[in-house]
Amino acid sequence: MALVVHPLAHLRTLRRTCTLAAADIRRPRGGAAATAVDWVEETSVFFRDDTRPIMLFDGVCNLCNGGVRFVRDNDRQRKIRFEALQSESGKKLLQRSGRSPDDISSVVLVEEDSFVRDFAYDNVANNRYAIFGRAESCEI
Repeated sequence: MALVVHPLAHLRTLRRTCTLAAADIRRPRGGAAATAVDWVEETSVFFRDDTRPIMLFDGVCNLCNGGVRFVRDNDRQRKIRFEALQSESGKKLLQRSGRSPDDISSVVLVEEDSFVRDFAYDNVANNRYAIFGRAESCEI
């Protein structure tokens, strides 16, 4: 049986990796009987006094640390904050983003509110061939 991959699957994965869902994400903690946690509310303190996005990264990965250094060195206006995925804060912010608190598979950019950007991204992604056209083959 052949595996069929939707042509836009990589864009959905990229969106999940690089954005924060603006929806109110609720995940139970500690079993079925536990009360739901509103992770947007639970982590709102991170954006109360500072609305800059937070880049979550694997704190023990040399490649990730190099990427953080690159972003930090080129972010002259200090528009991005950083937090290790393994920290307690990082785990909470992962849950805010709809990911498992133990997921260290990717760099994640967490923003206070990404609804407008996500709406625009979805529309461009869904209509990119109509807007920008399509090449006969990949140039790479």
